[in-house]
Amino acid sequence: MIIWSPEAESDYHSNIEYLLNRWTEKEAIHFIEVTDSILRIIEKNPNTFRSVDYKGIRAAVILPQITLFYRTDSLGTIELIRFWNNYQNPKKLKL
Repeated sequence: MIIWSPEAESDYHSNIEYLLNRWTEKEAIHFIEVTDSILRIIEKNPNTFRSVDYKGIRAAVILPQITLFYRTDSLGTIELIRFWNNYQNPKKLKL
């Protein structure tokens, strides 16, 4: 089961909105499709992506500009934490 933190949900929708406003619908759809594909991979094997060595958090690069941070618990629940824009100051990232 995948659950979305409020921050992850907000980040996700903000990224789509940004792509629709600054780029094209094609780029927004690509982001959505890649995200869906990554989420299917995470559901099948949560340990596929690299560990960031902090509170069991892992990082999956969605696009070169966006990284998904997530973690799993002992019951297999996957929590999406943030969709982080990699151009932001990393010191502002709160996990």
